[in-house]
Amino acid sequence: MACVMGGDGAVTGRFSFSHDAVAIKAMVRRLRSAGVAGVAIERGDGPVVEELLAAGLAVFVVPSRQIKALRSRYGPAGNKDDRFGAYVLADTLRAGGHRWKPLRPGTEPTRALRALCRSRKDLAGTRVQVLAQLRANLELAFPGAIGLFSKPASAISLAFLRRFPTAARAAWLSPARLAGWLRSAGYTGGVTAGVLHGRLASAAPGLTGAEGDARGQITLAFVVMVSALNEQISALDAEIGRLFSAHPDQHIFASLPRSGTIRAASLLAEIGDCRQRFPTDDALAALAGACPSTRQSGKRSQAVFRWSCSKKLRAAVMDFANGSRMSDPWAAGIYAAATGRGCRHPHAIRILARAWLRIIWRCWQDGTAFDPAHHRSRNAPAT
Repeated sequence: MACVMGGDGAVTGRFSFSHDAVAIKAMVRRLRSAGVAGVAIERGDGPVVEELLAAGLAVFVVPSRQIKALRSRYGPAGNKDDRFGAYVLADTLRAGGHRWKPLRPGTEPTRALRALCRSRKDLAGTRVQVLAQLRANLELAFPGAIGLFSKPASAISLAFLRRFPTAARAAWLSPARLAGWLRSAGYTGGVTAGVLHGRLASAAPGLTGAEGDARGQITLAFVVMVSALNEQISALDAEIGRLFSAHPDQHIFASLPRSGTIRAASLLAEIGDCRQRFPTDDALAALAGACPSTRQSGKRSQAVFRWSCSKKLRAAVMDFANGSRMSDPWAAGIYAAATGRGCRHPHAIRILARAWLRIIWRCWQDGTAFDPAHHRSRNAPAT
C-alpha cells in the first residue's frame, strides 16, 4: 500500500501494488509522476527499495518499532492496517523528514558480501540448534558419544556416529578395534584410542532394543543434517573469502588483530563502504550499540543500555572486540581495567568495542590499514 501526501498534509493519492517486477516499476512511475521526492518505508532492502533508488528517489527507512510508537500520535487505539501504516509513514516524513538521513546503500560488492555473511551466520545458528537436538537424543541413546571428541560438528565426530549410532553398535569396540577404526578414519587428534575407549566404557549405558534402534536412526538423521550444514557453510566461507579478498577495503579490516577472514568480512559488510553514512566515530558507535543511551529528566540523568541499534552490526563489532582481547595486549588491558571496575563481561566488551571503533573509523575514513605504532589513539584511555 502506498500513500502520496502533499506538503500541506492532504492525501493526493492512495494505491496498492503487487510485488512483481511490472507492478513495482509501475508504482515507481506513478510516484514520480505525482512529484514525489522522498519515500518512507519500513524495510531498507529488497526489490522495492532497489527500484526507488534507481529512480533517483530519496528513501528513508523507519523501523517497525518506531512506526508502532508513531501510531499513538493519531489515536489511542493503536489500530494497525496497511492503509493506516502508509498514511503514518507519509505524514511523518512530511512533518519530520528534514531531520532524517536518506538511505545510503553500499556498493554491489559490499551488498553481496553482506548477504553472504548474514546467511553464513544464520546457517551457523541452525547448526547449533541441530547439534543441541543431536545431543538431547544422544543423552538417551548413546551417552558415551557425548564429548568423546572435542568438536561435535567435526568430521571425526560425525564419522564415528555414522559408524556407531547406538551404544549397542559401539559395544563391539575394543581398544585395538577403536585404534584401527581411528586410523582408517584419518584421525589426527592427540587423544589415544585407549583414552577414548575408556570414556566409552565409563559412560552410562544407552537405550537398547527397539527404542535404541529408533534412536539410532534419529542420530543418523541429525548427522546427515549437520554434515549438509557443514558443507554449505564451507561453500559460503570460500565465496566470502573470494569476495573479501577482492574488496577495496579488505586491507583495512584484515589488518585488525585476530580478525580472520570471516570476522573481518562480517565487520566490513556491516559497516559498509559509504563513508558519508558515519561522519563521526560517535555515529558509528551509536548504531553499533557500543555506547550508552542517556535518559535525562529534571535533575536526574542516567546512562542506560542502548537497545535501539543495528543488531547485526553490534554482533559483528562485539564478536571482533571479544576476540581481539585474546591476542592484543592493549585490548586485553582495556578489558581487564573494565572488569576491575566491576563491569560484567558484556559491559566490558562494549567498552572495548567503543575504543576499537575510534580506531576502525579512522582507518576506514583514511583508507589505511591498522598500524599500532601509527594510531596513537590506541593509547588514549577508553571511556
